[in-house]
Amino acid sequence: MVEIKTLGALAIVKDGHSLDLPSSRKTRALLGYLAIEGSEQSRQSLCELLWEIPDDPRASLRWSLSKLRALLTDEGGSPLTADRNIVHLDISRITTDWDRVAKAAQYSAASADELRASWIAAQDILLEDCELPNQRDYSTWLEQRRNELTRTRALLAKRLAQDESLDNAARDRWAQRWLEDAEFAPEAALAAVLARRATGQAEAANQLQNDLRDRFHAAGLQQPDFAGDPGKPGYTRVSDGIASVQNDAAFPDQDIRLLTTQDDVTIAWASVGDKDSPPLVKAANWLTHMELDWQAPIWSPLYRELARSFHFIRYDERGCGLSDWDVSDISVESFVTDLKQVVDAAGIDRFPLLGISQGAAVSIEFAARYPDRVSHLVLFGGYDCGWRHSATDDEIREREAVMVLTESGWGRDNPAYRHMFSQTFMPDATAEELEWFDEFQRQTASAENAVRFLEAFASIDVRDRLEQIECPTLVIHSRGDQRIPFETGRKLAARIPNARFAGIESNNHLLLGRESASTKFVSLVRDFLLE
Repeated sequence: MVEIKTLGALAIVKDGHSLDLPSSRKTRALLGYLAIEGSEQSRQSLCELLWEIPDDPRASLRWSLSKLRALLTDEGGSPLTADRNIVHLDISRITTDWDRVAKAAQYSAASADELRASWIAAQDILLEDCELPNQRDYSTWLEQRRNELTRTRALLAKRLAQDESLDNAARDRWAQRWLEDAEFAPEAALAAVLARRATGQAEAANQLQNDLRDRFHAAGLQQPDFAGDPGKPGYTRVSDGIASVQNDAAFPDQDIRLLTTQDDVTIAWASVGDKDSPPLVKAANWLTHMELDWQAPIWSPLYRELARSFHFIRYDERGCGLSDWDVSDISVESFVTDLKQVVDAAGIDRFPLLGISQGAAVSIEFAARYPDRVSHLVLFGGYDCGWRHSATDDEIREREAVMVLTESGWGRDNPAYRHMFSQTFMPDATAEELEWFDEFQRQTASAENAVRFLEAFASIDVRDRLEQIECPTLVIHSRGDQRIPFETGRKLAARIPNARFAGIESNNHLLLGRESASTKFVSLVRDFLLE
């Protein structure tokens, strides 16, 4: 099998030997792009991505493809195919170091040796010799993928830092490496200090702790709680909300799987809980990550509570989390289609559907389109149409300004841009919770996709579907929701035939697992679905 090496200088290895690549940097960039994306690409999009308009981009693309096809051809033919409109590199017929490193970071079965080897590989610069400074879109894509590699490397180091089979000195080394790639992650800072302390270097640990406090202060961030325990990330406090101690050994792990949609997009989905329990499907909403969600200090307690009563199924929206980020279509139609393919893959014919935020609109459309498949509908913090259908001129200018700021500032180390979202999503969150959510946003979606999601949500309109809902429906809304006003939820319930409505006492659009409103939410859902 042919191997394409994308970490460091691009290389094609066939039968153990590296092949001579074309001298054209754009041809090498084309190969790297196709190998990493792995999905069909239109000729037009590749021309716009890699060549200047004054050139003859289609002729240049044809020349590059002919050179690459000759290099990649083996006894089974070439994995690189093209017709008049589409170019496709079949990654099932090749191997890439990019894919190998990503899989090692994502799957819990990877051994310490595999994690270590992947971390070493991820030290190299992605497509080091394939930079095209004059091609803005390609440069943006490459920067995003390099940032993704940094996050992957941090995750690899994190897993090794928390590997109890390693000695204290090794865990200390990996904790420091984790911190290098996640310098403003409170969990990484805490792990680095405690790992250093576990090696008996008390003075060095104290110095590191002081340095980190200065670093967080200079960045305008809340200092980490260095009295915590990195072996048990998340909240150990117990309030009148759902008690949340993560990594509970008595609680089953989620089962993460991947599917390929009809338009060749990989969607990550997960199930957890007893498969003999009644099903509950959560429609995707923006800012999810199947792995990070399950260990989240914010909403994982709520998810886990639901999984105690239901066989709980959820998935990452296309464009974020563990699903493919580089996708051509981000729209309500694609969201609905992806939901159908997830439930088909899960093998469930009829099920209750939970929609949160814009996931509520997707759930409404799905329930109206497939009434025989949805037994119950639960909508939380939802709306039936985006702001482009109702905003004033001033509101439109304000919203569009936010989108410009998002595109320019999303991926930066300074979380100020992402903070605009976290404070409206969760105004009652602690500084620690907001910091976690700020970093989570960056790990979950690119700046480009963040803007595309905002535009898609602004254009949502399922108002004509409300009266077509046939199943029992429960609408829940936080009374102080600053993202989607309480009145929006009340009007939504009024237009759905025989829908029940429940307000809960919270100011948060996304519930915090520790607040009493989360307990009320789970109780309302459980009672509605199991009555």
